[in-house]
Amino acid sequence: MELDTYDFLSYLLYLILIIWISIQVFDLLFSYTKTKKKHLPPGPRPFPIIGNLLELGHNPHKSLAKLSHIHGPIMCLQLGRITTVVVSSADMAKQVLQTHDHLFSNRTIPDSLRACDHQMHSMAWLPVSPSWRNLRKICNNHLFSVKALDANQNLRHQKVQELLAGVRTMAEAGEAVAIGTAGFTTSLNLLSTTFFSFDWEGLAPSDTAIDLKETVWNIFEAAGKPNLADYFPVLQKIDPLGIRRSMAFHFRKMIDFFDCVISQRLKLRETSGSSSPAEEEQENNMLDTLLNYMASKENRENQLLDKTTIEHLLLDLFAAGTDTTSSTLEWSMTELLKNPEAMSKAQVELKQVIGKGNQVKESDITRLPYLQAIIKETFRLHPPVPLLLPRRAEIDVEVCGYVVPKGAQVLVNVWAVSRDPNIWDNPNEFIPERFLESNIDVKGRHFELTPFGGGRRICPGLPLAIRMVHLMLGSLIHSFDWKLEDGVDLETLNMDEKFGLTLQKARPLRALPIPTVSM
Repeated sequence: MELDTYDFLSYLLYLILIIWISIQVFDLLFSYTKTKKKHLPPGPRPFPIIGNLLELGHNPHKSLAKLSHIHGPIMCLQLGRITTVVVSSADMAKQVLQTHDHLFSNRTIPDSLRACDHQMHSMAWLPVSPSWRNLRKICNNHLFSVKALDANQNLRHQKVQELLAGVRTMAEAGEAVAIGTAGFTTSLNLLSTTFFSFDWEGLAPSDTAIDLKETVWNIFEAAGKPNLADYFPVLQKIDPLGIRRSMAFHFRKMIDFFDCVISQRLKLRETSGSSSPAEEEQENNMLDTLLNYMASKENRENQLLDKTTIEHLLLDLFAAGTDTTSSTLEWSMTELLKNPEAMSKAQVELKQVIGKGNQVKESDITRLPYLQAIIKETFRLHPPVPLLLPRRAEIDVEVCGYVVPKGAQVLVNVWAVSRDPNIWDNPNEFIPERFLESNIDVKGRHFELTPFGGGRRICPGLPLAIRMVHLMLGSLIHSFDWKLEDGVDLETLNMDEKFGLTLQKARPLRALPIPTVSM
């Protein structure tokens, strides 16, 4: 009797499974037939069930760029159940980021980003709504305005001087500098000082800084990792690959820290009946700006900003600000070491404009066109977010004679655009000079170079990121000559990429500093 019952339950489970698979297949075929009636962009023929998932490979930005050479600058892929439209030219990017920006402004949300309900509080993933507009307003008017950034620039200069002092110590000891880690630690301290008026970590690459760097990369890697739950939404409840659970662990580590800092600051504000020296020192930092707004009459009436939202905002800003800035610094130094002539030109410019022994300041950036060209060329060859954050079509949208169907995921392959031979001469070569006689910038107005995106969803931290990366790179190459570690030469210098939501150097750059000025 027990065996019969077991057999019956087994057959029942098999029957349920077959029925479920049949329903999914029928639903998929019905959806595919329905969308085929629309004039979709061209693309590779999808396989049953999995669609074009096998086309992505380990480096989707490169795989999609190759496919665009076959199918054109706008193409359609079926990634499991998700219809995805990929644009790979400046003209098509303009259609998505400007012409039809209002119809492509919302996001398709990776399942991993639903960890800790991040998508409900994050400015990067919230739909266009009063909450999202309020966060953008706070960033644009209070956190990243020219006035706010100018008020904190002395703090950033101080952090860069600490970076240079640490590099000098390593130079005297004959030790190589891990450029990415040094850049990450300095970016972390720059952000921490700007937001909280204290360092997160000292200059030396300690266990805490290295652990946080690994945590931030794990976040971006999980967000960009192919996930069955994204391609087959029915699987989201079970999180089959455990990516959302892993992301929750990493999110919680950072959110717990921000919760502690905010709670301490609120307690200090409650117990201090009058302005104290500590408060006066912190009055220009960005956390107090956020807390002041949270306590304002406007916010009390509309309830748009609370402690949880601040924690998730800080998570976004710290993760993106440290990772993309340090990654750009590392790629810039790598390209300069590979191109000694460009390094020499940048150092000559710095010596002429800044003067030997003088500190590079943010106010000097506008007088350093070759340094600016180096950063632009780095953004072109190594965009921090190669596919930008995914967008979603709110309705059927006609783009250049094709229909992007309602609900489709839309990816802008800025990596492919930045290497388009129809736009750039010698697109795979590092040539900063191409920008010296050009008015192209990275502020979302020129669609051949949009590393920060464009339209209403352009990265709000762009003004701070631009200041930080110019200041750090200019200071490092002005104060030191650099050479590769022993055993590494230009021919063996590894240029491989590590793909996640952002694009990092697969093998970290280590370089030997040689002091050029006294400090």
